[in-house]
Amino acid sequence: MQALIGHYKFNIMSNKEHCDGEWQFPGPRIIAREGDRLVIKVVNNVQYNVTIHWAWSETTKKWMGRWTCLYYTMPNSDRKGVAYPCPQSFKEVPVLFGEWWKADTEKLISQAVLTGGAPNISDAYTINGLPGLLYNCSAKGVKPRKTYLLRLVNAALNDELFFSIANHNLTVVEVDAVYVKPFKTDTILITPGQTSNVLLKTKHFHPNASFLMSARPYATGPASFDNSTTTGILKYHQPSNNTNKSNKFPLLKPKLPIFNDTTFGTSFVKIIRSLANAKFPANVPKKVDKHFFFTVGLGLNPCP
Repeated sequence: MQALIGHYKFNIMSNKEHCDGEWQFPGPRIIAREGDRLVIKVVNNVQYNVTIHWAWSETTKKWMGRWTCLYYTMPNSDRKGVAYPCPQSFKEVPVLFGEWWKADTEKLISQAVLTGGAPNISDAYTINGLPGLLYNCSAKGVKPRKTYLLRLVNAALNDELFFSIANHNLTVVEVDAVYVKPFKTDTILITPGQTSNVLLKTKHFHPNASFLMSARPYATGPASFDNSTTTGILKYHQPSNNTNKSNKFPLLKPKLPIFNDTTFGTSFVKIIRSLANAKFPANVPKKVDKHFFFTVGLGLNPCP
């Protein structure tokens, strides 16, 4: 069967809150299957040059000035006629982690380039553009006895993040567009630029409580970082005959690892394994010809 060729046009616009496509945040969604070819014309209406990041993609252009055309071929993804290797979800919900600076971000970048140091740390982390309950923001409603697919994206600049929902387990089923052997956890660790799909199975009843969703950084080493927590509220839709107001319910909080919990981070990463079955094989070289060892550092000394 011939792959679909889809044509899209995105307008990139900006305000103080965020820079996105078509005034949407998260931005507009593209639905495609493995092997589909997409032609996307992107018009930059922002006064600055913009870099577009397409995760696990094959594109011919990424950097853009006023406008550019992206030719995008879908990598391993949903195949036509092949079911998900995990339970069907009731609804898909994007969860985009980011950062917020009170200052002009262009000035922050210019200052970092001038000094040779890292940019000043952010003032807050965000979930879908909002810093959360601690900063007087909003909530997400769910129904009981349902399975939700949370599509997690870590768009924070340099920080790995812990994420948890109070009194709920998450089932990790995909990491960076590769299906993994499903595993349950109450906390996940997601790195900068990484994506992950997790299943959230709601309770079988209408709980008389609300549940805090929290994310905060995992960091080690001497460099400064934004040691704050972003939150959202998971609320259950209440039946019409329930006279209790959901805003009067107790708010239960998750217990996140401490910011430098390397033991948790290491154990979490070790659990991740490719699905590697007949429908989704892991075709990787089994013979190692040469071993390499890489180190990554951060320069803290000012440029001469």
